[in-house]
Amino acid sequence: MYLTRILAEHVCTIAARPPLSKTRDITIRCALDLVGAAIAGHSSTSAVAARQSVAALFDGGEAPIWFAGRRSSLIGAIICNATAASALDVDDGHRSARGHPGAAVITTALTLGSTCHADGNDIIAAIVAGYDMGVRVAAAQNPAGIPTRQSGRWAGIASAATAAVLLKAAPPVISQAMSIAGVLAPNQQANGSSGYSRLTGNHVKEGIAWSAATGLMALELAIHGHTGPEDLFDHPDFYDRLRLLSDLGQRWEILTTYFKPYACCRYIHPALDRLLELVDRYCLNAETIVSIDVQTFGWALKLANRTNPDTLVDVQYSLPYCLAIALVDGAAALLPITANCLDRPDLIAVANKVKLSLHHDSDRLFPEETLARVVVHTRRGRFASDLGGPLGDPRTPLLWHGIEEKFRRLTAGELTSTGQQALIDAALALADGNAKPLLAEISRGPVLPAD
Repeated sequence: MYLTRILAEHVCTIAARPPLSKTRDITIRCALDLVGAAIAGHSSTSAVAARQSVAALFDGGEAPIWFAGRRSSLIGAIICNATAASALDVDDGHRSARGHPGAAVITTALTLGSTCHADGNDIIAAIVAGYDMGVRVAAAQNPAGIPTRQSGRWAGIASAATAAVLLKAAPPVISQAMSIAGVLAPNQQANGSSGYSRLTGNHVKEGIAWSAATGLMALELAIHGHTGPEDLFDHPDFYDRLRLLSDLGQRWEILTTYFKPYACCRYIHPALDRLLELVDRYCLNAETIVSIDVQTFGWALKLANRTNPDTLVDVQYSLPYCLAIALVDGAAALLPITANCLDRPDLIAVANKVKLSLHHDSDRLFPEETLARVVVHTRRGRFASDLGGPLGDPRTPLLWHGIEEKFRRLTAGELTSTGQQALIDAALALADGNAKPLLAEISRGPVLPAD
């Protein structure tokens, strides 16, 4: 049997049974975290461009563009919502996938759920299925055959699985949908740390929004008889069969999702946490810094790492500049990162003091672990951290209180405290199987600034 068919049967199994309490808990955290990311990213250049483009090309329909007080076609709304959610690089991620499932899966689940009147349990099941398919496919990629590691390569398959649960698609249709989504995925060969372009500070990023829309389209095509290559995953030069099927139905990929306390590439977070530990422990400040040595894994060194960034996206992919922000303005300035951090001679000066080098042990442990060690040289001495990973990983998780605190900080400039509490309560209602409050909150508006 083709692997796409085995995985399609698995998706239907998830849909057919009540969500487990442990998957329900983390799904609610993922949902609130992703909605917060979308609110914070609503006014970004990329999100505004997406809404304006969708109005020209995909207008007409009943799907909500979140917090904008506007509706569009389902494809258009998913593009808008996923673009906003992924704009600031503060959305969740998964180490095995080396990417971001939530921006595709949760935008698909909540946007489609608004139009098909899904209940809370269906939405939770759809999210669990989407993460499971997306992460398994991403982790199973053979780098010899698929060298590009961007989320857009597999997010469409995750989106297709998510939508399949809500639309109650049969296994043969789901198998075809995943096959189609896998073929039509954006190639992403230029972008990101694994791409050949060095200009990573652009708004295409990992292609998540387009991939999510492609996944939904793939399912619709399959429903109407369109076919793809169902042997997509059956070639070991491209996909690892054992990883795809590992503990299928017994281990849920969503349970090892990580959450990001800073709005920048996850590869930067281990160094940020190590630096902030040293700042707190030894009362370090920017004025006394002579140099900062960061020893970390190789993929972090492949980021653009500009010390004089032109855009906020440049900042998201610059380890030296994010360390400078943390040191000069404090950790709070990284959630979210704003235009106030651009064109800052004080930050540029500190960023130019950061030296990056490969830590071989950390490199061997990647991608299962992302580790860094930081050594700060000051006029009063040398201060070294231990080798460690980032806050928000499963080993040091952000539980409900942490996600709620992040949500309040991230959205403080966009929502009133009453508006924040309404969304938090709506997410908790989803945990009880009631999706209506959350779907109503994200659909109403205009809550955020107009384009």
